[in-house]
Amino acid sequence: MIRPILTYPNPELKKKSAPVTIITEATRDIVRDMTETMYEAPGVGLAAPQIGIHQRIIVIDVSARDEQPDLIIAINPVIVHAEGDAYEEEGCLSVPNYAANVHRHAQVVVKALDPVGNEQTWRAEGLLAIAFQHEIDHLDGILFVDHLSPLKRDLFQRKQRRLAATPPEAP
Repeated sequence: MIRPILTYPNPELKKKSAPVTIITEATRDIVRDMTETMYEAPGVGLAAPQIGIHQRIIVIDVSARDEQPDLIIAINPVIVHAEGDAYEEEGCLSVPNYAANVHRHAQVVVKALDPVGNEQTWRAEGLLAIAFQHEIDHLDGILFVDHLSPLKRDLFQRKQRRLAATPPEAP
């Protein structure tokens, strides 16, 4: 089932998510919904808080749209090692129509559980490393715009307030 994606400044996006203590069929239903929602959006990643579920679950697929899907499902993901510097443009399904360069680690090692409870490890670099960091941030109530300099964040917030105050166009 495709779920609505919460957008900035919804306060639900700032809440920290709880670890998944038992993986149940309900957990796998959430994963299926998240996957459908991410692909429909379309996006390269989605965290459970973005659909209003405060559990530590993320889905990622950085494959190109014309390639075979390469879905990653990570329950309770943790970055266990990070190194290097990356400064790339990021966007977010919860912050539509805005992108900005963000400092991240260039390489990460992530451990998590898969949907049946087996521990998985990913060594990631490039877009996948950035996606892991971005989605794990969501689990801690952090949006990519929180990584911006105070000046850029202020400009972003002003733009968002202007957009919110603009009446919608008539059909």
